[in-house]
Amino acid sequence: MLSQILRKPSKRPFLSALERIPLVSFYAKTRGWPFVIAWMHRVAGVLLTLYVLVHIYTLSYLATPAVYDSKMQVFGRFFFTLLEWLLAVPVIFHALNGGRLILFEIFGSRNDRSLLGWVFGLSAVYVLLQALLIIMGNQSVSIILFWLTIVIISSCLVVSVTSKIWKIEGAISWKLQRISGAYLIIMIPAHLLFMHLQPGVGHEAYVVITRMQNIFIKFVDLTLVFAVLFHAGFGLISISKDYITSGILQSGFSFLVIFVLAVFGWIGIRLTLTL
Repeated sequence: MLSQILRKPSKRPFLSALERIPLVSFYAKTRGWPFVIAWMHRVAGVLLTLYVLVHIYTLSYLATPAVYDSKMQVFGRFFFTLLEWLLAVPVIFHALNGGRLILFEIFGSRNDRSLLGWVFGLSAVYVLLQALLIIMGNQSVSIILFWLTIVIISSCLVVSVTSKIWKIEGAISWKLQRISGAYLIIMIPAHLLFMHLQPGVGHEAYVVITRMQNIFIKFVDLTLVFAVLFHAGFGLISISKDYITSGILQSGFSFLVIFVLAVFGWIGIRLTLTL
């Protein structure tokens, strides 16, 4: 059904730009747009997993504020600022397309043409907003009010998805992956926006440490660590099952993923609790 919808040339303005990319165009013609969009989602997820690991590693330098500040001076250069802005692309696409998949799998929404239009349209708006915030760099917001609002919205999504998905047959791990995804749909894009509301919010050790010492923010950070790493681990292992046919290699890869994410999870939890 999705492939039939996406084949209608007059109904897919959001795909016209992608059709100009040779590799994407090739797979769209040979495997269909559902295959391309599914892989865009997977590639975005892998990129975000790598970013999360780098992000946790960088935050670990908060134990020595002077070292953290010196590293942030490097990351504040134009090249890294550009990379940070480009990160908004996989963040918002993965989040919104994940929301589309949840609507499709759990709530029975089959209007993929409209949903994909919203995914690409809202993604473009978000990326432009992120660029505007980076350029301005002088916004101010109440940390508690901002995150309280985001947590309430995300919690409502979690309750809605949980109440629906628990009635569906499926493995507990699959259900938890969708529930964690529902929580992260708003949390991760909001986190990236928050980091650019004012220059010092993520680049000055004193500001970051002061924020992380708040009990409510500790709760937010801990939930993010658990949700992100579980969601990422389940996603990576699920992708590997499509390509690793050997049971031994599959088990080895799964163990490696769980081990690496557990180590970074411990770093993130310890950092959050000890600051």
